[in-house]
Amino acid sequence: MNIEQYILSKKNNNEKMLAVLLDPENLTDGNTVKIIGQQILLSKPDFVFVGGSTYTASTTPLIETLRRWTREIPVVLFPGHPSQFSDKADAVLFLSLISGNNPDALIGWQVESARAVRDSGIEVLPMGYILVGDSVSSTARITSTMPIPEADIIRITDTAIAGVLLGMRLIYIEGGSGAEHPINASVIKRVRQEIDCPLIVGGGICTAKQAQEAWQAGADIVVVGNHLEQHAEELNLFCSARHF
Repeated sequence: MNIEQYILSKKNNNEKMLAVLLDPENLTDGNTVKIIGQQILLSKPDFVFVGGSTYTASTTPLIETLRRWTREIPVVLFPGHPSQFSDKADAVLFLSLISGNNPDALIGWQVESARAVRDSGIEVLPMGYILVGDSVSSTARITSTMPIPEADIIRITDTAIAGVLLGMRLIYIEGGSGAEHPINASVIKRVRQEIDCPLIVGGGICTAKQAQEAWQAGADIVVVGNHLEQHAEELNLFCSARHF
């Protein structure tokens, strides 16, 4: 499957997508992974993202374990560091943290992993990553950057526009890992008005209603991580909420 074409096809048909984000550092218990995997097989989200803002745990063992349940569901790397790259995934979100001024997160880590990514033959999805919010998430702490305040809508939208002009084919706005609340729908709407490429929204989403509000505001893909790691039995509710 060409994942970028799949995303564009869904977007053009106004079909909303759900990605489950799994952090290998949080999933060291095999039974927990099995429960999540079974729910993925049953509910069929559009994607499984694997990665995290910290990078002490390898992504490869989790990807290999998940394969027995994901089957036709694409597994996409959402790496927080070059050490999280794995050629066992179907694609990689080759992201640049364009909302901050840390040169490592902007381009340094990408340079470090570029040769391995290219030589692996994995599908590459260039993505502009924008942290938004009024509190400091673990992602902000790890990357030594500050999120753009939700009230600064001009800076948020201008950053998204800049990412598109730089050639990034996806824009991801989120509150960061462990965000206290989802990004406000008004922010999502404004970004959606300014860019044509697929828009991904995540961080702080804990209910199917919150996911639906993000889709209704203009998100093409909603990402849910921490909540579904702890409450895998709710995955079907989130998948059902895509249809409204």
